[in-house]
Amino acid sequence: MQRGSGPRSRRLLPRWLDPYMAALAGTVGLAALFPASGASARVAEVACDLAVALLFFLYGARLSTRETLAGLRHLRLHGLVLATTFVLFPLLGVATALLTPVPLTGPLQTGVLFLCLVPSTVQSSVALTGAAGGNVPAAICAGTYSSLAGLVLTPVLAAWLLGSHTELSADGLLRIGLQLLAPFLLGQVLRPWLGGPLSRHKRVLTPVDRGSILLVVYTAFSAAVSQGIWGLATPLALLGLLAVLLALLAAALAATGLGARLLGLDRSATVAAVLCGSQKSLANGLPMATVLFGAQAGLMVLPLMLYHQLQLIVGTVLAGRWSRAAAGGAAPGSVPPALTGPGAPPAPG
Repeated sequence: MQRGSGPRSRRLLPRWLDPYMAALAGTVGLAALFPASGASARVAEVACDLAVALLFFLYGARLSTRETLAGLRHLRLHGLVLATTFVLFPLLGVATALLTPVPLTGPLQTGVLFLCLVPSTVQSSVALTGAAGGNVPAAICAGTYSSLAGLVLTPVLAAWLLGSHTELSADGLLRIGLQLLAPFLLGQVLRPWLGGPLSRHKRVLTPVDRGSILLVVYTAFSAAVSQGIWGLATPLALLGLLAVLLALLAAALAATGLGARLLGLDRSATVAAVLCGSQKSLANGLPMATVLFGAQAGLMVLPLMLYHQLQLIVGTVLAGRWSRAAAGGAAPGSVPPALTGPGAPPAPG
């Protein structure tokens, strides 16, 4: 019974919809109908802080230092991904405030800029790179380096570009260190003893990871609902947000594809660069938002959640297209074709 429930639940959803995103949407709906308030809100905030610390502890305990250092040979690929993630994306985020034809409400605009500061993801970019026949080890390292850099660069860039929207006082920086960096470093120290058991029990840990993120989402949106912030998310603003997110994704895909060609990357490395450089991490971004924005995080993480679903849909289509091109005998050094053709089976989120 339990073994068959996973595939059966997937069949109830469209092929392009990640079940995890459906759970996130359900959590937002739950927070809208039954937001935590009063004593329950304080309990949820404490539980959220503990969940974020647990997430980053597990990240540290599972990260193989040896494999991370071994991936340094793909310097051009990693440089392209890091430049796209922490240089191009922030510039695009700033440009949206000036060029967006439909004005976004304050929290949504701030959320778009925060999205542009979040590191790349590991799980979905690696899964999509594998499905497309790309360089999976390079994708693992590219996502890992981006996540590590994001622990420092995302708060620094947020303090610089978002200013008063964040809680980055001296106390805020200490909180980031205690809640994000300290658990991560502790996980790295304990990895020699915990790395093996954690690797053998990935299926058990997945609900812990995702359950922690769902708790973060519920806490953030409960605070937003209590503040009446949903009145700012008008239909026109949401349509404008969707257009901005699609433009950001298209720009990132085009820039990474062009950059890979200029750097002379082969086909498998190009696939990894395009998919890693255009992706944003929901697992890292949501906990960081709660630390940076506190009670104001609710509506500000909506752009990141929507972008995550868009990157999965577009990435799945691209992976299917590139996989068929590789099977048809595409030249090893060719750049992946443009976004055309039907979709492919969905990849994990």
